[in-house]
Amino acid sequence: MAEKMKLEIVTPYKKVVDIEVDEVTATGKLGEFGVLPGHAPFLTSLKIGELCYKADGTAVSMALNWGYFEVKDDKIIILVETAEYAEDIDVERARAAQGRAEEALKKLSPEDKQFKVYEAALERSIIRMQVSGKSSRK
Repeated sequence: MAEKMKLEIVTPYKKVVDIEVDEVTATGKLGEFGVLPGHAPFLTSLKIGELCYKADGTAVSMALNWGYFEVKDDKIIILVETAEYAEDIDVERARAAQGRAEEALKKLSPEDKQFKVYEAALERSIIRMQVSGKSSRK
């Protein structure tokens, strides 16, 4: 069994992460899951949520916007809309986005076409604020 896995996180704009890791946890559509070296191959979709990986004893947290997660031969490839390190998140901007989304949702019904858009914006802002408090730690 391999001791490390290759992790790549790619957005439409750039490769955000390209590193050897010890473990990865992420938020899938059906809940949180973890991957260790030697994991069986699988492909799943990700929802807006937190991703955490450990490399050389240091845990790193990121906020991800929906995408896909694939494991094969000790290589993890994650394709997502956005990926932000905890220390790069602007908390005030996230708090403002939360306020805008909450105000918009008060005025909309669940049947409105924009309801899901603002619901996702609210979820993103909350995840970003939660992750922002988790800087890299040993």
